[in-house]
Amino acid sequence: MVKLIYCVRKSPAMSVEEFQRYWLEEHGPLVRSVAAELGATKYVQSHTVQPALNEVLANSRGCAAAYDGVTEVWWNSLEDFNYALNSQAGREAGLKLLEDEARFIDLGRSRVFLTEEHVIFGV
Repeated sequence: MVKLIYCVRKSPAMSVEEFQRYWLEEHGPLVRSVAAELGATKYVQSHTVQPALNEVLANSRGCAAAYDGVTEVWWNSLEDFNYALNSQAGREAGLKLLEDEARFIDLGRSRVFLTEEHVIFGV
């Protein structure tokens, strides 16, 4: 199982409420619409809550400020991810998503990377 993790910061032109609404109600359905072309098997958005508590947590550990949220996208294998990356339909879907992301995400202050999960406990 391979997972893309995307730690996102909202566009400075948007309020938190606008950002979360757009991400959930506009971008989420767009991702769902191209999931087959991407070969993705699961997509989850985690929206940041409790800004005051997040600040306390970050300060207690000497961390930077929290991201505005995290996206997780799963593929069954690295081969499936690479296939989507190299297929015409996958590239077109990726460009469509990137174009939309530029509308609500501060791309320069966000982070994206691939991971392999190692479940320590839970299902």
